[in-house]
Amino acid sequence: MKTEDLNRLIALWFEEDIRDGDHTSLSCIPPTQMGCQQLILKDDGIIAGIEVAKAIVAYFDPDCRFEQLLHDGDRVHKGDIAFRVYGKELSLLQIERTMLNIMQRMSGIATTTDRYQSLIADTSCHVLDTRKTTPGLRYLEKEAVLIGGGMNHRIGLFDMILLKDNHVDFAGGITAALTRARDYCTAKGKDLRIEIETRNEEEIREALATRIPDRIMLDNFTPERTRAAVRLIRDWERDNDKHIEIESSGGITIDTLRDYALCGVDFISVGALTHSVKSLDMSFKAVK
Repeated sequence: MKTEDLNRLIALWFEEDIRDGDHTSLSCIPPTQMGCQQLILKDDGIIAGIEVAKAIVAYFDPDCRFEQLLHDGDRVHKGDIAFRVYGKELSLLQIERTMLNIMQRMSGIATTTDRYQSLIADTSCHVLDTRKTTPGLRYLEKEAVLIGGGMNHRIGLFDMILLKDNHVDFAGGITAALTRARDYCTAKGKDLRIEIETRNEEEIREALATRIPDRIMLDNFTPERTRAAVRLIRDWERDNDKHIEIESSGGITIDTLRDYALCGVDFISVGALTHSVKSLDMSFKAVK
């Protein structure tokens, strides 16, 4: 994420939290008193957001000193110390909650992603995130997925064409939707990958016949139907000298993830990586 974009977010976070002042701290802490706080892990997992924490500290008080002990993506255990920050105690207290909120969420996403990806690490399949993210935090949440070993799907509506069931129905079918998407890219000079969501074998065959999609999504297929769909697409590839990526999506849980990966799909998209994670517990404690 660009520094200027991140700083805009940080400014909003502090405006939300501090407004005209942290009156609790201002009422009892001398303005020149110096101290140190350290970030302590209270859960096992994958830590993420340390680079964001450094940016938060630098934005709020450039005179603070950041002593980094761990790095984004490190596997951590309860009791580990990620970093220490030295500076005015007023600054440390005002930074604390905003920094923890972001780091706990990013680390929760990274830890969850690691759990999913580790279950299929011996396959060629990769776990993808979705657009089911917290408004305003998408870039950071998707960064956390990468830190946890997953892969990003499209960032937003602007960087890929994904024709879902509603697009297909509104456009008048698979062929119409794909043809219009291809023609749109040509007319606008857009070099965008095109993916289409399919609901059954008939739609898969129709999508293949157009030779347009770069990726076919199998939406809410059972593992049995997924295996059959993979065979259909791979057989078509051999006869047509064109590779098409295959993505499974819809209702796939950590308990069923491996069953789908073993079907031979390239990707499995999991909304739960970002929309229903448990934050990793940590605290930012004064060092006496």
